[in-house]
Amino acid sequence: MSDLMSPRTVAAHPLRDSMTMLRRNLLHARRYPSMTISVAGMPVIMLLLFVYVFGTALSSGLGGGGGRSAYIAYVVPGILLMTVGSGTVPTAVAVCTDMAEGVVARFRTMAISRSSVLVGHVVGSVIQTMISLALVAGVALAIGFRSDAGAVEWLAAAGVLALACCALTWLAVAMGLASPTPEAASNAVLPLSFLLPFISSAFVPVDAMPGWIRWFAEYQPFTTVVETLRGLLTGTEIGHNGWLSVAWCLAITLLGFVWSQRRFARDPR
Repeated sequence: MSDLMSPRTVAAHPLRDSMTMLRRNLLHARRYPSMTISVAGMPVIMLLLFVYVFGTALSSGLGGGGGRSAYIAYVVPGILLMTVGSGTVPTAVAVCTDMAEGVVARFRTMAISRSSVLVGHVVGSVIQTMISLALVAGVALAIGFRSDAGAVEWLAAAGVLALACCALTWLAVAMGLASPTPEAASNAVLPLSFLLPFISSAFVPVDAMPGWIRWFAEYQPFTTVVETLRGLLTGTEIGHNGWLSVAWCLAITLLGFVWSQRRFARDPR
């Protein structure tokens, strides 16, 4: 084996290799923007739908009245987290496509850090999702969302969203590696992008839910993160939700990272 292909050489440039893979994924996103557009497009549609179609009716369940304007303040944190969940779909599909088409198998023959392939997907997805979050937040402000939060609270909310984005992206990478086809990968992350946000406090208070659904919604991670964002953006108390959100995000990140590394270490399909 030549020095170029030695493990020592491969391990010596993980940052450079990760940047190369990041550029590759960002170029793919620019050439095929449909999946990227959908990350921001669907949450914006959901925001407009819930505010202008259901907002007046759903605001009655919040207590204290306020109509549509009160519901905008309530629903925006959930929509922002749904945007993070939507970003997992193109990530899982892209990872699974690389595996299915033999791209990863070719990378394995090259003198690059193996971890850089996954890191490139994760960092590229986080960048695209954070841009989508800025677009969704801009639409929310344009239709009437107003916040009592200061600069520190906005920065804290951005940090929570970035941490949640990193956690769900690593989980999506693992699901993409474990899926046999890109279609299966898209379906595998459906709970992250659609189901779990709805079974949380994102759109209605958990007290309005019946029985076991209320219990599940109250203790699942999406509710904790939504309540943290809602407290930060509206200037209200977040209580224990702050540290619980961080704990959930770190735990999910660790799960996704370990799972994806183990899947990636297996022989390619």
